[in-house]
Amino acid sequence: MNRLYEYIQRFAVVSQQEFEQINVLLELKRYEKKATLTQRGQVENYLYMVNEGLVRKYFFKGKHEMITQIAKEGDMVCSSVSFLAQEPSEYIVETLEPTTLYAISYPNMQKLYAMGHKMERLGRLIILDWLLQKEIWDYERIRQEPRERFKHFMRENNDLVQRVPQKYLASYLNMKPETFSRYKHFLK
Repeated sequence: MNRLYEYIQRFAVVSQQEFEQINVLLELKRYEKKATLTQRGQVENYLYMVNEGLVRKYFFKGKHEMITQIAKEGDMVCSSVSFLAQEPSEYIVETLEPTTLYAISYPNMQKLYAMGHKMERLGRLIILDWLLQKEIWDYERIRQEPRERFKHFMRENNDLVQRVPQKYLASYLNMKPETFSRYKHFLK
């Protein structure tokens, strides 16, 4: 719970009593490696925060998996359009290793907002931060050359190289696995 409490404190000063009100609405979920949290065509019911483990979000373009997010400890993940609009998901959300998540259901998110202005503001700030992070990443994926993208990723997420299969990292960085391998070799 410390990681979640610290995460929330980034957006609003929340007393222990208020945190306990939030905590009542959360579920602690544990999954094995390769567990599917969200299927394509299914309405996303939860917004997750990764406590321990890794989660990827992807879709298929033809036969190829296109990974749009690799969430590690402290990150939020879900099929966001599906969750927020309560429409069927175009994405698949899956664990990459044994994972523990804090999850809030859509109905419980609405209950949280109904607790008052402070909770509405907290939810808005968390969703806004999440949206900004996604937009910055999307922009960098388009704007940066593959080598720049790789170097930036390695500076910010070097720990993931040991935890995530190389083909997934390559997909996430929008490059071929051979290109990823070649750039990785240059770093040695």
